[in-house]
Amino acid sequence: MMAIVKNNSEFLFGFEAIMTNANGDPDQENKPRMDYETMTALVSDARRKRDIRDFLKKKGFNIFVDVLADQKVPMDKMLAAVLKDYLSQPDKVEAIKANQEFLRNNWLVDDKWTDVYGELKKLAKEKKTKEQASAFNNALFTEIIKQQLIDIRLFGSAMAVEGFSKTYTGAVQITWGYSLHPVELVESSSITSIMNDDSSTFGKKYKLYYGHFAHYGTINKYAAQLTGMTDADHEVFGKALVQSMHNNQTDSKQGQTPQYYLEIVYKSEFDGYLGDLRRFVTIQDAKENVRRWSDIKVDFTELDAKIKIMRDKGFVEAVRAWIHPSVDTAQMVNFPEHQSIELLAPIRQEG
Repeated sequence: MMAIVKNNSEFLFGFEAIMTNANGDPDQENKPRMDYETMTALVSDARRKRDIRDFLKKKGFNIFVDVLADQKVPMDKMLAAVLKDYLSQPDKVEAIKANQEFLRNNWLVDDKWTDVYGELKKLAKEKKTKEQASAFNNALFTEIIKQQLIDIRLFGSAMAVEGFSKTYTGAVQITWGYSLHPVELVESSSITSIMNDDSSTFGKKYKLYYGHFAHYGTINKYAAQLTGMTDADHEVFGKALVQSMHNNQTDSKQGQTPQYYLEIVYKSEFDGYLGDLRRFVTIQDAKENVRRWSDIKVDFTELDAKIKIMRDKGFVEAVRAWIHPSVDTAQMVNFPEHQSIELLAPIRQEG
């Protein structure tokens, strides 16, 4: 059995966006999301998670929060499909029973059912079976998550369907990202054709000249115990965070490149964090009109000092980092001392 994550950790993920739209706002003609007071560009956490889910699906992982034809698959339909697929495989049923004593002793699923979700939902509504069925349903889906659904193990999900009412808090939490310096929008009236089923229309393209962005995130050991996030999932997450950006090469997303990933792994007995690591990173000597990586210097001096304090207190187990081979590290000032990891290596599923 794979080891569950037992250490808190926090990470900083930096990437650059050149002549691209890092995250369009559908309420603003798909213009780049912006904080117009500071002229910094924004990227939602949902954008990062969607990229990761889509990439892991391409790599053969089972994904629960899925999208078809740009529309989110309704949760009840996805749940029905997952239950039907999973419980039609005897080896998986036996694995569930072997791992979970409560499910083994209170098994409710009848092999003759053609609609497993419908029958379990019905049992959870009936007065006589409501309590037992609700407990069974939540325990069953939790076990399926632990064995099969990596996106919920990582990011969690709130089950809002009849008969299944458990909220899974994601072990991995990612903030909205933002550019570490002011950006400029491309002044352009260029248009692009938008093909519909029976016609075509035209819309404007909106892009940034250049932005260096950073996301902050945490991985929580207590949430990992509940969703079943493993050490192997942890390694997959880091690779998927980087590689999903390489593999989302749409017209608006071309020009985005992951640049670095820095992670502080704390000792298993330590329950805290430094907090948003971007507070300790500044941009030095930025030119007035930033157009490329060489126009800025990213200064990690304060972050390096904060990490050393945590090391001296005995809280840190490891500092791990990856830097993209294309990055000129002369533009990175006092990047913290770290163990190198390789996040461009192919992702392979265990087992």
